[in-house]
Amino acid sequence: MKQAYPVFIALSGKDYLVYVPDMDIYTEGDSIPDAMEMAKDAIGIKGIDLQDDKKEIPIASDYETAIKKAKEDIDDFDYTQGLLTMVLVDFAEYRKKMDDKMVRKNVTLPSWLNVEADRLNINVSKVLQEALAEKVAQMS
Repeated sequence: MKQAYPVFIALSGKDYLVYVPDMDIYTEGDSIPDAMEMAKDAIGIKGIDLQDDKKEIPIASDYETAIKKAKEDIDDFDYTQGLLTMVLVDFAEYRKKMDDKMVRKNVTLPSWLNVEADRLNINVSKVLQEALAEKVAQMS
């Protein structure tokens, strides 16, 4: 699922402060490109955390709604005085990139196939990963 979220980036001293109103996220970067990348990472992390918790990922607001949300939250800093841009996040791709921990699965093979795989020094786990990745890509 891809979403483009409105993101505010405002210079404060030497830092570029970032606010993503739809996700209620604050982060920062050393430059505008770095701030945009930090926003993308923060949105991606929050999105997959929400999915893992079986919660809905918020729908992206339009600019007008984002400005209204940001104006409601100007107690410490007025992000609306900075740049308002959109940051695109592909949550499925982000999960692939960031959630690369290995999960142990048991598999049942016919004995003859296991013997042949061993004889040929075939890494069964790698072959299964490649085949599953291909199958998932075909079905997506």
